[in-house]
Amino acid sequence: WAVKGKASTLETLRFTLELLKRIPRTHKVSAPELYRQLSDAGLERDLRTVQRQLDELAQHFDIERDSRSKPYGYQWKPAARGLSLPGLNEKESLLLTLAQQHLRNLLPAEVLASLQPFFEQARDNLGPRSDGREASKAASEWMKKVRVVSTSQPLLPPPVADDVFDQVSTALYKNAWLDVDYANAAGKATRARVMPLGLAQQGARLYLVCRFENYDNERSLALNRIREAKALNTFFKRPRDFDLEKFDNEGRFGFGAGKKIRLQFRIRKLTGQHLLESPLSEDQKVTVDGDWLRIRATVMETEQLTWWLRGFGNEVEVIGPLTLARRL
Repeated sequence: WAVKGKASTLETLRFTLELLKRIPRTHKVSAPELYRQLSDAGLERDLRTVQRQLDELAQHFDIERDSRSKPYGYQWKPAARGLSLPGLNEKESLLLTLAQQHLRNLLPAEVLASLQPFFEQARDNLGPRSDGREASKAASEWMKKVRVVSTSQPLLPPPVADDVFDQVSTALYKNAWLDVDYANAAGKATRARVMPLGLAQQGARLYLVCRFENYDNERSLALNRIREAKALNTFFKRPRDFDLEKFDNEGRFGFGAGKKIRLQFRIRKLTGQHLLESPLSEDQKVTVDGDWLRIRATVMETEQLTWWLRGFGNEVEVIGPLTLARRL
């Protein structure tokens, strides 16, 4: 009985700490929202227990309870120190802040929810703090000194509904079947059940790689074109013959069919200088031909390759393969 009681006490303590970590400073959060966050983190409690514990915490901590309307909202009071997360120094805070910016679309929704308290603590560590202390100048300025720069014309990301991303990432994380309502580029709507296999960010767009039910080939669905999504409680065994890295290396995200070609083309020296520093492939060969560079490289045949070559206009001349040269 003593062991059981100790385990129960530790579980209660963990539950309380997780609840405290999820109470924000800058906005209010409701009991149903916290209930969902805790469930995503693997802490199964009924909603009434969460509500009761929040009321208890509001009596013993500097937590404000807004009872003007239901569901009640909870947040730390302005002068409260809140709950600091141990072991999070300035370097770790920088790493977490950068990770949140660049990986938020590639993390499962429930993992992202469980990390939210750490992200908030990281931001707090890098800015003015409620207790009067500040991060070092070097740490607080770092975020203004680094940036990921697009190699093409920057585009605004198409909007993806939060509930769609949450359902897609949850199904992908759990190997669960996913029901989707999808509209293609022409606006044709399709309702289908799919097996989610991978999530990829290409420039400003997110794509779900999946297999439609009763099919064994992969398709990529733009997340912004998924109008509704629902992760099911039926699960599948991930196919052994699918590998997301191989799928990418075969040029599938560039609208190819996995076919390699030996590309040969001439490009003006000044225009093609960057290809001497960033080759097209490991076997790339370059020879000088007057004011031109003659380049040979093994690459995947994709529509993306065609668009890339067309972008050089008269500065490039494709020699082979002839099927590609004729399309330009």
